[in-house]
Formats: sequence, C-alpha cells, structure tokens
Amino acid sequence: MVSMKDIAKSCDVSIATVSKALNGHKDIGEETRKKVKEIAASMGYYPNAAARALKTHRSYNIGVLLNDEAHSGLTHEYFSAVLEGVRVEAESKGYDITFINTHSSKMTYYEHCKYRDLDGVIIACTDFEAPEVVELIESSIPTVTIDYVFNNCTSVVSDNIKGMRELVEYVYHKGHRRIAYIHGQKEKAVTRDRLAAYYNMLEELDVEIRDEYIKPSLYLDWEKAQQATNELMALKEPPTCIIYPDDLSITGGINALRNRGLNIPEDISVAGYDGTNLSQMLNPRITTVKQDTDTIGRTAARELISEIEKPNSAFAKRVIVQGEIIPGESVGEVII
Repeated sequence: MVSMKDIAKSCDVSIATVSKALNGHKDIGEETRKKVKEIAASMGYYPNAAARALKTHRSYNIGVLLNDEAHSGLTHEYFSAVLEGVRVEAESKGYDITFINTHSSKMTYYEHCKYRDLDGVIIACTDFEAPEVVELIESSIPTVTIDYVFNNCTSVVSDNIKGMRELVEYVYHKGHRRIAYIHGQKEKAVTRDRLAAYYNMLEELDVEIRDEYIKPSLYLDWEKAQQATNELMALKEPPTCIIYPDDLSITGGINALRNRGLNIPEDISVAGYDGTNLSQMLNPRITTVKQDTDTIGRTAARELISEIEKPNSAFAKRVIVQGEIIPGESVGEVII
C-alpha cells in the first residue's frame, strides 16, 4: 500500500507537505499541491478513511432520506435524476451516500442517522410534517430539504409557482379557456404552490375558474389520474385541456381519453409536469414543465457539505431552481 512517505520521497518534499497538499491546506504553493496530487494518483494512493475520519471528526458519509407514498423511490425518473445529481456532487467532494428509505421500528430517523454516524442528511421525499422528520430537522445534524421549506434549515426547491404560471399561460395562448387541473396531495408544499399559481394565473387572464375542473389525485398514480380524467370528461361541459400533476400520472389520463375514442391534441389537449424522458417518448410528445433535476441535486449536496465543513458560517436559506416549458405536441390550438 502506498504511503505518504512513499509520495514524499517521489516528490522530494516532506511528509508534512504531502499531507497539506492532499488535505487541501492553503499554506503551500499551487504548483506543489498539483505535483503532489498528480504523483499520488499515479502511484495509486488512496487516503485511509478511518484515519481521515479520526483527524477531521467527520465520517464523510451523508444520508438521503427517501420514503415516498407511491413507493417509486429510485425507480421514478424525477427522483432518480435528482439523486444522481446529489451523488455526483457528493463524490466530487469526497463523500459517500447512504440511503435511508426504510428504518427500524425501534429507531427514529434521527437515531438511525446517529447510528450510521452520518455527517448530514438530504431529505428528498417523505412526509415532511411527520414528527420524526421534524425531530431530525430540528436536531444537531445538518439537513437540507428538497421541495419543502422549513425556517431552520436550507431548502432547495424547483420554482413551482413560476412553472405552473407559465404552463397555464402557454395553454391559454393556444386558445384554451376551459382548463382543468388534476393535482397531487394538497398537504404537500409543491401542490399548494402549483394550485395557488393555477388560480392566480387564471384570474390574471380573466378566465372563469370552475370548481368542477379541479380534481384531487396523488403524485405518480396513473390509476387515480385515469379516474379523475373520466370524471372531468363526464361533465356536461368538459375541459378542452387537462393539466396533470406529473408525467407518470398523465399516462392514466391518456388511457382514459383514448378509451373514449378521443385523439390528442385534435379532440382534447393534455399537459404534464417534470419533463421526464418518458414524456418525450410518448406519442404525441407531452407538453410539460421540465425541472432541472441535476441542478437541484447538485445544489442540495453542495449546500449540505458547505454546512458540514463550515458550520460557523452556515445559515438557513431557500435556493430556487428554475425550470422551463417543453412545448411538446399534446396541447393543440383552439379557435375562439
């Protein structure tokens, strides 16, 4: 096994200089640092994790809490893309990832994190208002939330208000005035933001808001979306466009519409949310809001690691990540 002594000999510097170069100390020249790192890499040197942890009092292991109601977890494209961003950023900073998607009934999330000796936790998908989640966020363990805002920890959120406003406006400019919205769970902050933006945009555009056009459903549940679609189409005056909570739910809506012999977008228009690859493989390609999953994941990891490594300068903040409309082909023109 290659040691610092071996690297020092090859570089013709002291062991202390090698240690400083490999541990990011600033009191050595950049040229020396670069030379030491290059030679260490060429010799196949890997720092001893136990020694590093003993020296820094950190495990270099961060947790990701993922416990969604749909049990889709890493199989869902949106979350898997966000978590890939987390992984890439964390690994670039020398951290490993531990997923906390299940936990022992004898341990709370906080106790589980202490047992695993995690330096911090990213909470990506769960019931954020559950007592043990609140306990974790209010504990001494650094935490960052994704798509949910707490006052006492940093959150990274997609701009759901702007995204929904732009989607409704896009549909409006295609000539639609009877615009329905099938939304996810109302207790979720994401839903509250999108629903408020839907109402707000229709009011600004002076479009009548019909209560019967707003249907509750669940995220990532195509069967409930299919049921809600059938209820909308059974109305005396059905909508001309239906907005769905996500790009998976919309597949249930498409099934319901096609079972009624309707063509998209000639007879009825539909729009989704998330901008997944799936949405662009369907026929027709779905009009949707693409969320910048890579930036969301990387930013969450970056903010958490900064809080771990610089606790004295850390403060809770809300980082908003912009999305964009993918026009697709599923929203057609309506002649007014």
